[in-house]
Amino acid sequence: MKYVYAALLLNSAGKEINEDGIKKIIEAAGISPDEVRIKALAAALEGVDINNVLAQATAVPVSVAAAPAAAAATAAPAATTAAKGEETKEEKKEEEEAGIEGLSALFG
Repeated sequence: MKYVYAALLLNSAGKEINEDGIKKIIEAAGISPDEVRIKALAAALEGVDINNVLAQATAVPVSVAAAPAAAAATAAPAATTAAKGEETKEEKKEEEEAGIEGLSALFG
């Protein structure tokens, strides 16, 4: 993440995002840079409009927030079914206990 933050810092400063810039920021933070990660990040960001990506990313949480709501709506019937299953188990247990009491009356 620190490499991504370095790239974002360069972008917000209006500087070109390149290996040298990322490396300087990482070193300024007192972290020993990983050349492979820096090269990979610089290559991945080549030709990418970060401002456009960030603008699109702000819209994502709205659609992501809808996903848990949909999951909750889907889970609600499952929870109801599970509750019915628990009630059925309790009813069976009560019937078994009643049957055992009836047997004890025969032998008791």
